[in-house]
Amino acid sequence: MFRSGYQGASVRDICAAAGAPQGSFTNHFSSKEAFTEEVIDQYFDYLKGLVKQALNDETRTPRQRLKRYLDIITDKLECDRWRIGCFIGDLSLEASSQSKRLRQRLDAIFQEWRSLFASCIAAAQSAGEVDSKFDATELAEFLLASWEGAILRMKVEQGPAALERFKTIVFETVFKVPGSFELGTRHRAAGIARRRSKQSARARFPGNQQRQAIGKKP
Repeated sequence: MFRSGYQGASVRDICAAAGAPQGSFTNHFSSKEAFTEEVIDQYFDYLKGLVKQALNDETRTPRQRLKRYLDIITDKLECDRWRIGCFIGDLSLEASSQSKRLRQRLDAIFQEWRSLFASCIAAAQSAGEVDSKFDATELAEFLLASWEGAILRMKVEQGPAALERFKTIVFETVFKVPGSFELGTRHRAAGIARRRSKQSARARFPGNQQRQAIGKKP
């Protein structure tokens, strides 16, 4: 299913890959939907392990933990040479419109997944690392949805550019440290003002430049 998709992987294909007779499949699962739901749950358990590895790391600040999670997933995707993305994201696109059972399970997973990130984002807001203008749950929803989109783009490009672009932009905008942008802007504005002042002075008093040049030793 990871490689062929929900529709592309038949029960016969699944049994062949597992080296099991089809009778064993029907004894354990009432349908391919039921089997897929079990696969989703196991995959999400694995994913939650990665989430906890990053978001429960108390040696990092909450904002750093968010970045760490994205870096961990990037490393996992690189191991598959950028060809295999997130199973939950792929299945959401392919199966949610065809199976009410799978759609409802995927929705429940996203809500649980979102709550894990919302807690970390709320902690980052309390620490003053992330602006509190938006609700932590809404920011968690945005982060997950946008990250899944970047992973889909990665699969098309078969390279990490979309992932790195997302990480750079999101932590310089939505998850930037409050005040850091404004401070940098003021410094740049002050530098521009100084340069313009010098240029204006040279334009008003061109003779000063000539006298300075004459006074210099050859």
